[in-house]
Amino acid sequence: MTQPAENNPGRAALDRLVRDEWPRVLASLVRSTGSFQLAEDAVQDTVVRALDLWSNEGVPPEPRAWLIVAARRRAVDLLRREGKRTDKERASIDLLDRGDEPIPETEELGDDVLRLLFTCCHPTLAVETQTALALRSLCGLTTAEVARALLMSEAAMAKRLVRARQKIAVAGIPFRVPGPKELPQRLQGVLSTIYLLFNEGYHATAGEHPLRHQLTSESIRLAALVDEVLPGEVAVIGLRSLLYLQDARSTARLDAEGELVGLPDQDRSLWDLREIRAGMSLLGVALHHPSEFPHPYVAQAAIAACHDIAPTWEATNWAAIVSWYDALVAVADTPVVRLNRAIAIGELEGPSAGLAELERIEHLTSYPPFVTARAELLARAGRDAEARAEFRAAIELPGNDATKRELVRRLAESVESNPRTSADPDGT
Repeated sequence: MTQPAENNPGRAALDRLVRDEWPRVLASLVRSTGSFQLAEDAVQDTVVRALDLWSNEGVPPEPRAWLIVAARRRAVDLLRREGKRTDKERASIDLLDRGDEPIPETEELGDDVLRLLFTCCHPTLAVETQTALALRSLCGLTTAEVARALLMSEAAMAKRLVRARQKIAVAGIPFRVPGPKELPQRLQGVLSTIYLLFNEGYHATAGEHPLRHQLTSESIRLAALVDEVLPGEVAVIGLRSLLYLQDARSTARLDAEGELVGLPDQDRSLWDLREIRAGMSLLGVALHHPSEFPHPYVAQAAIAACHDIAPTWEATNWAAIVSWYDALVAVADTPVVRLNRAIAIGELEGPSAGLAELERIEHLTSYPPFVTARAELLARAGRDAEARAEFRAAIELPGNDATKRELVRRLAESVESNPRTSADPDGT
């Protein structure tokens, strides 16, 4: 019997590797096979085999290369099992069946990930399907995790993903970066997907580790590549600024024991000044773009900048942050934006004002950040019994292990006399 991941170093290493390297392995195989479904089936089977093998023999020195080679061989096996094969599939066998051919260089693998990004965001796919594919393919989430993130049943999500892969195959959606004329209609989906990728790295939805630096770095790199193929777009510039300004705090978000450190308690001397400067420079460019209203990514970047330039938590300009949230609501009025605005109002006007804003938000009662924010505001308002109930409810919701430990700690403290929110209020 396979041991649980927490009791099995090989399993835990594999879980981390699959989550971080899944996009590159999958993208490499999609390019080689020309089939989204075949590639994912082969990679999934390879992961199952690696779990068993690595648990007994240890993780190989080059795990990504091992996975790619093994997945190629598995793809050949799957193709040969089919009684009928098209010319394209026979060509795939010829391409794959080359023994231990060299693994592509990092740059080529990176290009594959960019192609996979545009494949997931093809305009013939519904927006919700693009999001599901992105979470599964680019973030490496399991089908169950994707279902929870999008508030669907696992069975319904599995069917949606199957239909999406079938549509890619039937419609002949190409595995490539589109030409200049096609780029604008794909831009919103592509940028949303990059931000999803970043957020999964910055706030992991599940697993042992709260941060997945591979994903945050990959999202920053992909945003820069999109900026190269479509220069001057304010949405791209705003997103790049936002990613830099948020990622700048990454090194301060964990303590020496690997536990989460909330924004109020972070050592700001650890923040990455290079990334802050890069983000501020891009924000300046975006703010000079002529438009009546700021683009949503620009407004979010401005909020992140307010945090990054504050020397201490107490010196944070909450009035400016609330003002930027008001501007953000005008152009992107979503429940999550309203949630973060409520947190900011709680800092500016007090916990009762923040709670009043939370009460106006619908459809987030099972959303972990919402429940946590309400628990923190209730604690600050002195409503201890209600706060404890909300902390218990938050602990029962999906989340990464470090976040759950932090919630357990907050509950065990039985509410301090003047607690502060441990969530990053600039995360939108």
